[in-house]
Amino acid sequence: MSKLRRCGSLLLIVLSRLALGQASYPSLEVHISDLPTLKARTKDPSDVLLTSFDIILRDREICCGKDSALADSVEKADPTSLKDIAAKLQGRQLLSDGRPIMVTAQYVAPDAIGADALINTLRAKHALLMEWNSHMYVCYGVTYRKDYDANGAMIDTIQTFLLLDTRYSDSRREVVFNRETDDWKKVQGMLWVASAPQ
Repeated sequence: MSKLRRCGSLLLIVLSRLALGQASYPSLEVHISDLPTLKARTKDPSDVLLTSFDIILRDREICCGKDSALADSVEKADPTSLKDIAAKLQGRQLLSDGRPIMVTAQYVAPDAIGADALINTLRAKHALLMEWNSHMYVCYGVTYRKDYDANGAMIDTIQTFLLLDTRYSDSRREVVFNRETDDWKKVQGMLWVASAPQ
């Protein structure tokens, strides 16, 4: 067998094994592009939290404008504890004109953050609050890839979280948490908040 034919056969074997053994999928992205570009008045955690809720809820009557339904509850919450924030917001609240609303505030622990639920929430144009390294960020998107589990079922795997740091209005505003290079142990969880008329 000629040297060229032998190299060609070897290359064909290598390529066929790669094709059968692995599948490479491009990264996908879901993000919310029309969020308000608000900046916190100060870098104080309470101001950062209020501004973050202004962005997430996008209704100053609910939060966090003057006389809004949730401003007092947010101000009373510990701005460094998603669990406390959720507890203070959860339940019936009143708008400034007395109309009741029901607020659902769901804390999600780091080990319970599911890719499917997160992707679907962002597709529904609903941003979340994420606490990372004891600081609050608005999570407005993720990048992810399609993988297969041990049973052959397709699953989504989050690669990066796309975040807004409301302390800044310059290039420091957009932050990326990378699952491969950043320490997941420093993520304290996420918070999903929604309201509806009662």
